[in-house]
Amino acid sequence: MAEKDLDTRFNEAVEIAMKMTQASLPQDVQLRLYAFYKQATFGTAVYNQSENFDLRNAFKTNAWMQISHLSTDEAKENYIEIINSLTSK
Repeated sequence: MAEKDLDTRFNEAVEIAMKMTQASLPQDVQLRLYAFYKQATFGTAVYNQSENFDLRNAFKTNAWMQISHLSTDEAKENYIEIINSLTSK
């Protein structure tokens, strides 16, 4: 059987993540998943401070900016690894 391509594995991991509740994940894991997802789907973060920029969004943007050096493929792999580690417990 051929190994699934990266995009297929990423989309499957996203589907699994969407079924998880926020309460079941520590906030640091939520931030990492958010950052890897954003990097994988949108590319490098652009800092944009708006009038309604709150603390929660600041943490999310910071998490994304910290991994902005990763390629989209690397971000997808990291996202998949986190989901696999959560589902293998």
